[in-house]
Amino acid sequence: MDVFIMLLINGLAEGALIFLMASGLSIILGLMGVVNFTHGTLFLWGGYVYIWAYNYTQSFIISVIAAMVVVFIMGAVFEKLFVSRVYGNIPAQILITLGIQVVFTDLVRLIWGATPIAVARPDFLAGKWVFGGATIVHYRIFLIAVGLLVAIGIHLLITKTKIGMVIRAGVQRPDMVQAMGINIKMYFTFVFAGGAALAALGGALYAPLTGSMSSAAGLNNQVLAFIVVVIGGMGSFLGSAFGSIFLGLMGALVAWFVPSLSVVANVTLMALVLAFKPNGLFGLAVKK
Repeated sequence: MDVFIMLLINGLAEGALIFLMASGLSIILGLMGVVNFTHGTLFLWGGYVYIWAYNYTQSFIISVIAAMVVVFIMGAVFEKLFVSRVYGNIPAQILITLGIQVVFTDLVRLIWGATPIAVARPDFLAGKWVFGGATIVHYRIFLIAVGLLVAIGIHLLITKTKIGMVIRAGVQRPDMVQAMGINIKMYFTFVFAGGAALAALGGALYAPLTGSMSSAAGLNNQVLAFIVVVIGGMGSFLGSAFGSIFLGLMGALVAWFVPSLSVVANVTLMALVLAFKPNGLFGLAVKK
């Protein structure tokens, strides 16, 4: 029972962290139809900006906000200068975002070096609870809470606000929305930058969880995010949420019981889902 509790908490925490990155990717793909390979480098920049800010401020909250603000601006610039020119052209989107990924990942190595940087957890989240033989780390509970709050917030933003309504309408008929006097391009920039900020939040929270940050973290977590989006259903926010939880729990179980399979388990699961349900578990596909 103790092992089950620890695996459950660890799996949910890992799933919450994956969700923070996958949700931004899912939103950009689902609402804008953009295949965004810059997401990994935005995650990476979020982690490194958090470390840089924390070294100066010693404030966890300020550092997380700083990471999200910096990467939000980066996302807005990327969308304006590059992505906005290739809407509807998936091959061009892949090539241009992959190019940005390579360049800005190398910039991370240039600025902060290729050697992993050690990261300590903030004091107020560094403790743990012990119940019998089960050890529950405070930081993992914190991650679960953040993931839940972000999921609720994004769902309400997309389904219950004017911003969500305008964006959904703009994807289907941008000419009609523009004719009503609404600057749909500004909304698209906001969505892309918002997705980038979610990736940065994931990167900022990832660093204290693992205890270090390296330039390889961006690509590794981007692969996980794409696997989640494929498993849950292309463009399905709900699918990404459930896919992240499932992937996190599966990862915790496999790592505990069969560590040798932990590397291939995620890809194997994605292959099985694609074989039997090509549109993902929630059956949504991006349509332009």
